[in-house]
Amino acid sequence: MELAPFQASLLDAAAAVEVTALAGSVRRRALSAGAWVDVRPRWIEGADALFERLRDGVPWRAGRRPMYERMVDVPRLLAFYGDGQALPDPVLAVARSALDEYYAAELGERFVTAGLCLYRDGRDSVAWHGDRIGRGDRQDTMVAIVVLGGPRPLLLRPRGGGPVLRFELGHGDLIVMGGSCQRTWDHAVPKSARLVGPRISVQFRPFDVR
Repeated sequence: MELAPFQASLLDAAAAVEVTALAGSVRRRALSAGAWVDVRPRWIEGADALFERLRDGVPWRAGRRPMYERMVDVPRLLAFYGDGQALPDPVLAVARSALDEYYAAELGERFVTAGLCLYRDGRDSVAWHGDRIGRGDRQDTMVAIVVLGGPRPLLLRPRGGGPVLRFELGHGDLIVMGGSCQRTWDHAVPKSARLVGPRISVQFRPFDVR
């Protein structure tokens, strides 16, 4: 598996990997149509060490998808952990429990799945989409994303087009998309012509949201 060189952050030299507090540190931004996003920069301390453990320890697989009447490679590597499956690192279990506790009143259920994506360099990407497979297509829900490794922009725009919002995320940042966000907004990680390091995103979702 060939990756771009990984440049650790000088701000992320923590001796241990630790999930920090959410209360009092999350910034919420209201969007249109009842959507919102929460952002917590540097939620995971020592995140670069966690990135390296996941990069080296997760059984990454290459995906295929149909496009224009032929099968093409998914431009990133994937791993998925369903309800009841052990996560690949204990820190992810701690992070999911912290999210469950913090969002319990709003979400009303637990985050039960974890989808992981490894972006090897700037050529890897994810196109505009919402998590609208399952209940995310018709009900308000939440998707929480922890981003490890080199910073890349996560873009959001109203479904059908409109002004684009840009969130530069990496090295342990957290973003949570809630309210109607999956139904009424799309998000993407675009390709980059710049030299960018590898990146892992961990997406925590409730049951029947993909």
